[in-house]
Amino acid sequence: MISSNIDSFAEINTPSGPVIIEGPAVEGHLKALRMNKHLSNFRVPDRQHEALCIIAGSPEGLVYIARCDQEIVGYVAFHYPSQFSRWSKHPRVLELGAIEVSSGFKRYGLGTQLLKGAFNNHVMEEYIVITTEFFWHWDLKDSGLDVWNYQRMLTKLFGSVHFKKRRTDDPEILEHPANMLMARIGTKVTQPYAKSFEDMLYRQSIIE
Repeated sequence: MISSNIDSFAEINTPSGPVIIEGPAVEGHLKALRMNKHLSNFRVPDRQHEALCIIAGSPEGLVYIARCDQEIVGYVAFHYPSQFSRWSKHPRVLELGAIEVSSGFKRYGLGTQLLKGAFNNHVMEEYIVITTEFFWHWDLKDSGLDVWNYQRMLTKLFGSVHFKKRRTDDPEILEHPANMLMARIGTKVTQPYAKSFEDMLYRQSIIE
């Protein structure tokens, strides 16, 4: 089982006050906090708050947050892939389901610190962590970036914790050329599991 002890990894000073990077956040801790109203890339803030609580309450879920006083201003969440996904058939794949920073707290490096805090957790070295990036979730309006510059920004962000782009025939990734799959293979992932993942990039397979 993944540990759920809450640790603080960094404190970043912003004009709105200090922001604490902490996690993995337990469900009760998340419920006691409010969600910043600009965290709406994936769902309306209240619904996303509920989703984070559910993830944190699941045995495999991991949620790291950027907290300003009693408000969540950024987060990154990990969980097992959807049962309908090819990746769910691999016992050592964990998905980075979402990462988001409020528009009022961008350009302070919170995204990078969230990822570094999460991958400071030694258990991550036992997993192949993937992120499936779809351009329709990207905050192009507030960022001022076009789709290709945003893709480059994400590649650099995830690259800071050793994710790499991977080619795949996953139909959702192929739906638009800006979409991408990135993966990070932990140092404790055995060679058979790594090979099984490589095989799954281009064909659905079941780990025996």
